[in-house]
Amino acid sequence: MNSNHSIIIRDLNFIMLKKQISLFISLFIFQLVFSQSNFSLSNLSQISIITSGPGNELYEKFGHTAIRVKDPVLQIDLIYNYGIINFDNPNFYIDFTKGYMKYRLARYPFYLALKSSQQDKRWVKEQILNLTKEQKNQLFNILETNALPENASYFYDPFFDNCATKPRDLIQKVLGNNLVFNESFATKDTSIRELMNKEIHPNTWGSLGINIALGSKLDKIATPSEYLYLPDYLFLALKNSKVVLNSKEENLVIKNNNLLDFEEKLSKSDTPSPFLVILVLSLFGIFITYRDFKKNKRTKWLDFLTFFITGIIGFLVVFLWFFTNHSTAPNNFNFLWAFAPNLIVAFLMIKESPKKWIKKYVVLLLTLILLIPVVWITRMQLFTYPILPLFIFLAIRYVYLYKKLSIANS
Repeated sequence: MNSNHSIIIRDLNFIMLKKQISLFISLFIFQLVFSQSNFSLSNLSQISIITSGPGNELYEKFGHTAIRVKDPVLQIDLIYNYGIINFDNPNFYIDFTKGYMKYRLARYPFYLALKSSQQDKRWVKEQILNLTKEQKNQLFNILETNALPENASYFYDPFFDNCATKPRDLIQKVLGNNLVFNESFATKDTSIRELMNKEIHPNTWGSLGINIALGSKLDKIATPSEYLYLPDYLFLALKNSKVVLNSKEENLVIKNNNLLDFEEKLSKSDTPSPFLVILVLSLFGIFITYRDFKKNKRTKWLDFLTFFITGIIGFLVVFLWFFTNHSTAPNNFNFLWAFAPNLIVAFLMIKESPKKWIKKYVVLLLTLILLIPVVWITRMQLFTYPILPLFIFLAIRYVYLYKKLSIANS
């Protein structure tokens, strides 16, 4: 029984390996043959925008946009995908951390993209663009040029230069003044951060990390064009926009196709959620503080952990702000609670009697904490709600430390 099972597993692995090798060879031959040919699209050609629904992974929560080029005369059906991570770079992870996120444009048969979405159960919609033959060939030539190995890589920005903004920019480039852009989807004054938090549930660990890491640039009111970093809004914009052909306005999208009709994957909170974990830990810290107050003592390990953890997070905020190329990391008001010097002060808090200047330092920390509501209410920067219990705990602990250190220094 075990022997037969092992043979079956071995055979299945061999079959899967053969399929992978076959796919790789097919793609290689396709790229080799196609790249050495010069094509001009026919009158029957179609260029369309492909929008995919959200997936399960964090980086898939926003959905995806790509460009499809189909021509029955030339017998081609290709997808141009600007969302391919460039793992060829040996320093990829280092560069990614520094904000030099290199992605690339990949061109491959459309059925492979549709097959991938089918496996992931993500809906796929197609918008066929109303373009002249000349405009189709102009867009096609740009895509072909960009797909060349020497041109395919670009520095990705999740909010300003991604898989959705690339098609937006190409359409605007080809159509120029003939594009009548409809902005009716931007009905409210909404910030880039608020748009992001609609796609990723705020009560998830991924959203918590992103909201802490990124600064106030995300809190500016998004222009209609800036909405289009999200595939859903690009879909709406194209759906309602017009194009001038033969001196009259026509719909930019001449046909919509539902290629895959899966249910939308809704963003849900994590289990356990950040809010629950932070709330429990904050209540525990408040309880320890209350017990310290009743017993007239100071729990040194709590102070060490409080200063150390906020200092570590503060160090990361400073690093992203000043030492990386992330466009949205600067001017991050999370430093008001995640204060980098806390990392050093944490070790001083282990002592039974900290230095006298620590009391003034605690006053500074308390002042910074009290500035958070001002920054939040004035919308200079919006903080994510799961960390609200932490703010309350820090304020209570700092008040207690100030009183305790005042007594100790008197």
